Amino acid sequence: MESTKMAMESFEKLEKVGEGTYGKVYKARERATGKIVALKKTKLHEDEEGVPPTTLREISILRMLSRDPHVVKLMDVKQGINKEGKTVLYLVFEYMETDLKKFIRSYRQTGENIPPKVIKSLMYQLCQGVAFCHSHGVLHRDLKPHNLLMDHKTLMLKIADLGLSRAYTVPLKKYTHEILTLWYRAPEILLGATNYSTAVDMWSVGCIFAELVTKTAIFAGDSELQQLLHIFRLLGTPNEEIWPGVSKHKDWHEYPQWKAKLISTAVPNLDQDGLDLLSKMLEYEPLKRISAKKAMEHPYFDDLDKTHP
Repeated sequence: MESTKMAMESFEKLEKVGEGTYGKVYKARERATGKIVALKKTKLHEDEEGVPPTTLREISILRMLSRDPHVVKLMDVKQGINKEGKTVLYLVFEYMETDLKKFIRSYRQTGENIPPKVIKSLMYQLCQGVAFCHSHGVLHRDLKPHNLLMDHKTLMLKIADLGLSRAYTVPLKKYTHEILTLWYRAPEILLGATNYSTAVDMWSVGCIFAELVTKTAIFAGDSELQQLLHIFRLLGTPNEEIWPGVSKHKDWHEYPQWKAKLISTAVPNLDQDGLDLLSKMLEYEPLKRISAKKAMEHPYFDDLDKTHP
């Protein structure tokens, strides 16, 4: 463990709990209060002087988004110097005991299904957090179960790891398509699109929805091509009629032709309203894909007590 002046005098590292997009994350105790927090140590490249722009961007985005109860709260930013004399930044977050990936795994191991009411609550919170991000002009771009922190007792869900997020503008700029963990990546990005918007997050939300129900990833490819083929096998191979402009994408090729199956074949334990919402999240044409705000108004959530968590 490297020594840092200033920052780490205030905290005692307890254990490493993961690696975020741009840095290691530790569980730590604040010496003055005894409060347990999450410390995210930023990675600095050898040729960098000062703080990387990605980190500055993440800090500014997090400060803005921390107002929402379903985005992880940035409590403080500490600066230190490591033993090589380089600047190290520690982002101090509220600590949450588990994440959605571990939560799903725990049910998979016992063989039980996650109760439908729990799935509904988690999905509503996710849509709420995503809607807040989008309403403030921020794309997350890396939504996946591992990046959704949870309180096991209250079932409160919070979006974390905004290292790949960025503010978007209208008209849309060109963005990198090398984003999003493969299994949750929207088809337009897999096909090489660099002009995209909030719909890429909603595709990820749909994949997470299906995974909560079945406890396994709905599209689990091991390459970009395999990922597309998994999607096409279930939803049908898209064409210009289904998705105008699809064949003009940079990485479009001639693909095997599959007819669309019913989504219920892949997600059999979901009720009719849930299947309708999922199909709207997994809509091929990005402009037709449901928004997070609209998803919150879907009949699937009509019988949910929206007052808590």
